[in-house]
Amino acid sequence: MSAKDLTPPPGARADWTIDQGWAAYTEAEHQVWITLYERQTALLPGRACDPFLKGLDALDLHRSGIPDFARINEELKRLTGWTVVAVPGLVPDAVFFEHLANRRFPAGQFIRRPEQLDYLQEPDIFHDVFGHVPMLTDPTFADYMQAYGEGGLRALDLGRLHNLARLYWYTVEFGLLDTPQGLRIYGAGIVSSHAESIFALDDPSPNRLGFELERVMRTPYRIDDFQQVYFVIPSLQALLDATLADFGALYRRLEGLDDIPIAAITPADPVFTRGTQAYAQAGGRTRAA
Repeated sequence: MSAKDLTPPPGARADWTIDQGWAAYTEAEHQVWITLYERQTALLPGRACDPFLKGLDALDLHRSGIPDFARINEELKRLTGWTVVAVPGLVPDAVFFEHLANRRFPAGQFIRRPEQLDYLQEPDIFHDVFGHVPMLTDPTFADYMQAYGEGGLRALDLGRLHNLARLYWYTVEFGLLDTPQGLRIYGAGIVSSHAESIFALDDPSPNRLGFELERVMRTPYRIDDFQQVYFVIPSLQALLDATLADFGALYRRLEGLDDIPIAAITPADPVFTRGTQAYAQAGGRTRAA
């Protein structure tokens, strides 16, 4: 998500897909992938959830350079029926949802520059493939992503896209999973970020709250810094179950409800961590800059 114009850019097909162009990657670009891959795989054991780590092994996303989508898709399609398709960058919401509903994950095919290792606002191939694709090897999460795509197409017609975008943000991008071993990461925006992989689990600043669908849909988010709140699911199956129902009644109820401030904790919230909000109050990334 979320370019607005439905007209594909030059060189893209009608569904906005392009060839990955794997042979055109330079040695320097492969080295960026290797640097990011080695840094994250050294950090994530004990932090990322088991389905992510198992998916990483199954797909061999590997430490020798940017992976070829054709190779990834052979195993991914065998495991859950999903494929990765290359796109030129952010795509329109309708295009994005259509791909997800048909078990195709749109991934950017460019990679960040060496000076952007720690932060990039627009998702690149490392975020999209390393961050997202391992979870698509898990059958339950794969079903959730398809259901999300189908729900997205309906949300466009109902004018509730902003609510559904919050669900994606706080689950697919920045979700945490409760396990017997403690909280674990499954969100792509966290597992692909060295700093946020530490912040999301260890820092005292953010709230960590139990997932509740309506609550998540009422919570705004910010795209330019670490999160002020993370939502914790009890299981991937619980996440899927929460999203299989028709959202029509929920959307109608949300029309009469205000948003919940991003750092707020309500009396109904299951609280894993009551954060200090010190990082955000100190100015966050803008202060560090």
